[in-house]
Amino acid sequence: MGKEESHLPRVSWLIGTAGLFLYGSVNAGAQQSRCADCHFANLQDAPEPEHLADWEHSPHGRNDVGCERCHGGDPTTFEPFLAHSGILNSRNPASPAHRSNLPKTCGACHVGPFVAFQKSRHYELLQAGERRGPTCTTCHDSVAARLLSPRSLESQCDSCHRDSGISPNPEYAPQGRILLEQVREVRELLSSTRHLIHHVSDEARRSSLEEMYEQAQVPLTEATQSAHQFVFDDLRERLSVARERTDSLMRELANP
Repeated sequence: MGKEESHLPRVSWLIGTAGLFLYGSVNAGAQQSRCADCHFANLQDAPEPEHLADWEHSPHGRNDVGCERCHGGDPTTFEPFLAHSGILNSRNPASPAHRSNLPKTCGACHVGPFVAFQKSRHYELLQAGERRGPTCTTCHDSVAARLLSPRSLESQCDSCHRDSGISPNPEYAPQGRILLEQVREVRELLSSTRHLIHHVSDEARRSSLEEMYEQAQVPLTEATQSAHQFVFDDLRERLSVARERTDSLMRELANP
């Protein structure tokens, strides 16, 4: 996840990345997480305060997904020893934050991508101990839940798949960039229809348009799953269907 030291004060920043997590938003009646309360109050002493800021502005922070969901510990106390009890350094192979365990840890919430990633060659290599293969944070960062830009993805893929890389397949990197650009394009087009559909006054027509939207969303989701498997042929086929259905939806919206 981030750089850590072996002694307790340095490890403590990990659990602090959760911040202001209201467990009640997920589990009614549970106590509020106090991780970020404490770490924001001691921001100058935080080993990597930008890690905490990344969490606060991320989908994880906005949805109250606290750091204890990934790192453990006791999020209900301000007492440092108790709060950090059971947390393992991310370099420890037993830690849920260790790179080989991240797919399972992230997959506790992101089930679809985890199931797809398990079918990939990259996952096999990761489980076999290959340290150079990708894991969740390779493409999505540690807590910010970012996605690499198409060009950044191309560079990342090229680090292993260039002619002189550990798995020479130089065509993979540019193909990945192009496909990610296309996925983004279709996703943005489909997203742009939501506002238009919402303002259709005729209830029957709006219902029909919503059904068309859902039918376009299905292959787009499947394309994303194929991306987590790194199966480009399946990705292209599903993306083509998503584009066709999105184009049909947009034509329908343009011709009431």
